[in-house]
Amino acid sequence: MSQAEAIVPAPGSLFRSEIFEQPAALERLLGANEEIERIAATAVARNVQLVRMVGHGSSDNAASYGVYAFGLLPRWTAVRDSITLTVHYDTPIDLSGSMVIGLSQSGQTPDVVEYLLRARKAGAFTVAITNDADSDLAVAAEATIALGAGPELAVAATKTYVNTLGALALLAGHIAGRGAEIESGIRGAAATLSDSLPAFEAATHSLALPFAYTGRMFVIGRGTEFATAREIALKLLETCRIAAEPLTATDLAHGPVAALDPLFPVWALAAADGTLATVQEAAARIHAMGATLVASGTAATAVTVSSYRLPVPPTEPALLSPLLSVVPGQLFALALSRARGLDPDAPTGLNKVTLVT
Repeated sequence: MSQAEAIVPAPGSLFRSEIFEQPAALERLLGANEEIERIAATAVARNVQLVRMVGHGSSDNAASYGVYAFGLLPRWTAVRDSITLTVHYDTPIDLSGSMVIGLSQSGQTPDVVEYLLRARKAGAFTVAITNDADSDLAVAAEATIALGAGPELAVAATKTYVNTLGALALLAGHIAGRGAEIESGIRGAAATLSDSLPAFEAATHSLALPFAYTGRMFVIGRGTEFATAREIALKLLETCRIAAEPLTATDLAHGPVAALDPLFPVWALAAADGTLATVQEAAARIHAMGATLVASGTAATAVTVSSYRLPVPPTEPALLSPLLSVVPGQLFALALSRARGLDPDAPTGLNKVTLVT
């Protein structure tokens, strides 16, 4: 049994259990590596010029990461595409030369399925990334990457989100001829996460009480960690009923900084890469406004003006750091929902599968 599979969390919510299942889920994703390599070879053979990704919620957040995975590894242009232009406005777009990736944990989101069906007819190479290899989305696509996350029962996505990041990194890595490096990196990230989960949980548990009456929050990041900022904000919205808004670090040089005050905290994702200086500059602005600042990520300790720091171990390559950096945010949302007297497994008005277009 691997170290990741050996984690058995104490009894608790579904949300917590699935957070703790993430290392093993990442290892299971690697079982799809050969299929991902084949899909990458097809994309290269079909002379793909543009990657278009579509999804909602956590899947759309993962697409934000995909922009950087494809940009930094094979140096391909990738975008989070508009579903509305195609499905609702019926705009004819030439998709030849595009690889269209539909992202849906359930594979049942109607407008994502419809987008892929139309994209395939318009000449795109269509790929489904889903946790259900028999879903409508998988049937609509020419190729499918099965996430292998196992049943995800909590409404707030965790292991399917992290596995979607891993799937995008593997696909981009194989296209770039670096698939073995990314595979090894994901295996290492799973082991590091396995080791880090107890410390992450203890740190976020003690952090939750001071924020129990928080009603609003910014979550900021830059580059690969903007996806993490978006996902943490979504977890806070879903499970804690906090009006959490994700922003890029540079957004705080503009209008949003005016909203800050001592009762408006900010969570900042700081990565040990070329984006660090912009996060540090944003942190200085936040501090000057008197707002409480939580710094997390691989460079959390470099944000010296923060009131709280949640450092995350580095990954190799650094591109994979979002596989780990989202987890303190997940655990903070869990602890904060409990501190606020809420049930993280039953967010108000939400269901697991999106069945509306």
